[in-house]
Amino acid sequence: MRIITKIARQKNNPERYNIYINEEYAFPVDEAILIQFGLTKGKVLDEFEIQEIAYEDEIRKAFNKGLNFLSYQMRSEHEVKKKLLALDFGEAVILEAIQKLKSYGFINDENYSKALLDTKKATMKKGPRAIRQDLIKKGIEKNLQDEVLATYSFEEQLKLAMQLAEKIIRSQNKKTPTQIKTKIQDFLLRKGYAFPIVEEVLSQVEIVQDDDNWQQLLNTQGEKVWKKYVSKYTGYELKMKVKQALYQKGFPIEIIDRFIEEKENEE
Repeated sequence: MRIITKIARQKNNPERYNIYINEEYAFPVDEAILIQFGLTKGKVLDEFEIQEIAYEDEIRKAFNKGLNFLSYQMRSEHEVKKKLLALDFGEAVILEAIQKLKSYGFINDENYSKALLDTKKATMKKGPRAIRQDLIKKGIEKNLQDEVLATYSFEEQLKLAMQLAEKIIRSQNKKTPTQIKTKIQDFLLRKGYAFPIVEEVLSQVEIVQDDDNWQQLLNTQGEKVWKKYVSKYTGYELKMKVKQALYQKGFPIEIIDRFIEEKENEE
């Protein structure tokens, strides 16, 4: 006959107890399990009950580990499961623990996804495609991804994308308007914005260069192009190579012609 003869609180973990059966240490349990099974001194246990207690205690341990993991920040169900697997809990135990965490509202992928969306918009101004990749990494189901990203309106995307574009314009004063727009396009695509948003931004941004700005750009980019070709070509061929290279960089034809004329006069 298996009789509980002693129940002792653990010194290092006051929420756990050591159970003694027939005067010998048998197993530890969480306080919640102690209450759940009504474990008291003198209670008789059979083998099945002991196994059931051990299983429920394992679930409780996984639950507590998951709760501790969630205490630092919001996590997705996938993240919690991955953490518990790393702690060597069994699949069945993890599923039970996660169900308990969900029932108490500690895990909620819908709330988590909405919070992640808001955070990525506010801190990094990411577009929908980039945020979808973040949601995929967190194990969020596709239907929920679609539902959450549907709340990210075209107008809001455009507003954030314009802010990013304006920042690029302010930092790229050594580039031509064409080069700046190319940089804006590439950057916004990397940020996860779709082509319609990128096209709308490019149609709205204004990049004005006066004669002094063009002259500064020619002093850097124009001189580099000229030095590159003047040692290889002469005459008409030199003019066409330089003109083509500067036109591709976004310099207006009249600015290019004036630059080439000045360089020829110097020669």
